Amino acid sequence: MRILIVEDDAALARSIVALLRGAGHAVDHVATGEDALMVVPDEPYGLIVLDVGLPGIDGFEVLSTLRRRGEKVAVLMLTARDALDDRVRGLDLGADDYLRKPFAPEELEARIRALGRRRGGDPTPELTVGALVLNRSTGEARVGERPLELRRREWAVLDALATRAGQIVSRETLQAEVFGYDEPVGPNAIEVNITRVRGKLAPDGPAIRTVRGVGYLLDGR
Repeated sequence: MRILIVEDDAALARSIVALLRGAGHAVDHVATGEDALMVVPDEPYGLIVLDVGLPGIDGFEVLSTLRRRGEKVAVLMLTARDALDDRVRGLDLGADDYLRKPFAPEELEARIRALGRRRGGDPTPELTVGALVLNRSTGEARVGERPLELRRREWAVLDALATRAGQIVSRETLQAEVFGYDEPVGPNAIEVNITRVRGKLAPDGPAIRTVRGVGYLLDGR
């Protein structure tokens, strides 16, 4: 999932970015609400982790503006405040979840996984496509009883295709979901990862089909 972190505490932002990239997500970071409002319309974010106490435009105003624009991206708000009124205000403005600072990394990851499953239309941890099973809670994948050893970006590519099994996913969409905007991307990066994933799915897993000039499709049968 492509995630945007909106956090002005540089040390905390670095730790969140490292944590979520390590979990297989493509992650971008901005430090102000103004920057968040600029980048969100141009990138396919599945989730925004939004700090309430931002300089300038605060997190409440960012959230309110996004929802007025019609942005449906999931938003997890971070706050150092413990006031019930603040939590209620954020949820009423359209936040999907709330997490109070300081928080355990494991809880942040669990909440993000839950929001990701909700985004995919299936709240259960496991996603099944034919003989393929992806467990989004544990990060494990298998074909039948055979475990798949997937690198971080291989997992991201397979998850993006499995979430849309039976549908064509463009190369541009895959690249935007798998790589953050500050990550180096080689000209054949998606093709390399597709080839690796195909090899690991074969011979008994679902096939990844290339639709020439359009994109890729994971056979959902």
